[in-house]
Amino acid sequence: MKLISVNVSPPKEIQYKGETVATGIFKEPVHGRVMLRELNLDGDGQADLTVHGGVHQAVYVYPFEHYDYWKHKLGRQDLAHGQFGENFTVTEMMEEQVHIGDVFRVGSAVVQITQPRVPCYKLAIKMNLPKFPKLFMASGRTGFYLRVLQEGEVGAGDVIERIESAPEKMTVQEVFHLAFRDHDDREALKKALRLRGLSPGWHGMFAERLAAR
Repeated sequence: MKLISVNVSPPKEIQYKGETVATGIFKEPVHGRVMLRELNLDGDGQADLTVHGGVHQAVYVYPFEHYDYWKHKLGRQDLAHGQFGENFTVTEMMEEQVHIGDVFRVGSAVVQITQPRVPCYKLAIKMNLPKFPKLFMASGRTGFYLRVLQEGEVGAGDVIERIESAPEKMTVQEVFHLAFRDHDDREALKKALRLRGLSPGWHGMFAERLAAR
């Protein structure tokens, strides 16, 4: 596993459908090393903190392996690191390969996987394609978020080392499917509620769903 690009952007205002919209989705690669802190990378920021950012969404990770899929699917060759709004572009961390709660060392930082990503309309703005969030969800190629257990410096080229495997093993892919495809799987819902690293928002969603069954 490797970190191949670190991407940041402060929130900026753009025009969208005749309105001014603030967004931090236009990430650009950082050259050199950057400090990863509890809430984000230095130089990065989120515009709408009601749905983005916070301790459990400090870093958004996207597998580089998905880039070829999207190039073919969209007929585009202009997809650069950070294209999907990710802070970390990585290799060998596909959604079916890593688990909610897994802990990794990258550079001098330590991070933990907390939840899959669900895109908002700002990804459509970034891709200049209104239907893209639906395509993104349908593909299952969501990427995932991290929380920071230990602050530290990170940089492109860093090896990512899994230093702790989650005791309850549910992959990012399995948790995403449980949320959006396998709604009635009571045993999976119970297992998800035992995931130590799962973000509070997703834990609450699964708890409500189980209570309603």
